[in-house]
Amino acid sequence: MLGLKLPTDPRWVNIVEKNIDEILTDHAYCEQKAASTAISLIISFPEYTDLVEEMIALSREEMAHFKMVHDLIIARGQTLGRDRKDEYVLQLLKFFPKGGSRTTQLTHRLLYAALIEARSCERFRLLSEQLKDKSLADFYHKLMVSEATHYVMFLRFARKYGNREEVDIKWQNLLDYEAEIMKNLGKTESIHG
Repeated sequence: MLGLKLPTDPRWVNIVEKNIDEILTDHAYCEQKAASTAISLIISFPEYTDLVEEMIALSREEMAHFKMVHDLIIARGQTLGRDRKDEYVLQLLKFFPKGGSRTTQLTHRLLYAALIEARSCERFRLLSEQLKDKSLADFYHKLMVSEATHYVMFLRFARKYGNREEVDIKWQNLLDYEAEIMKNLGKTESIHG
């Protein structure tokens, strides 16, 4: 369903299990950045009323997820660590050239967002199926379902606002590019890396 060209190496879950507190901090910031992305789309493209409505709801949902992860961190007797660079996203952002029409900029941002949500969904599925801590596994199962709906929504908007044929070609090319990025990632205690 997700269309990802290279699945995450299942051994990534072993890294996660040895570094749960680091993963939770990274995850919390991923949720916060997702909320920021939704707000940024509202600010940048206010004329797209249906997009604005969806992004309002999404920003609320992502901040609720941030709170859920933060609550888990506190329950584990930890505090939220410092944010760090997301190498996955930094590499992904190099794919599309800067500039272009507003419509092109919008579709590119929507495609990036769709792919990040798709990869998060895939990673959360692995965690839900393989984590030994069943309460964490259940937590990630619930979030996996949410990420899948976000992925579909972003891709739907990209196809709605852009030329469908061009968007589908860009999407496939982005998926190929992302697979190349993933060959060098999946070895650290981060949600995407």
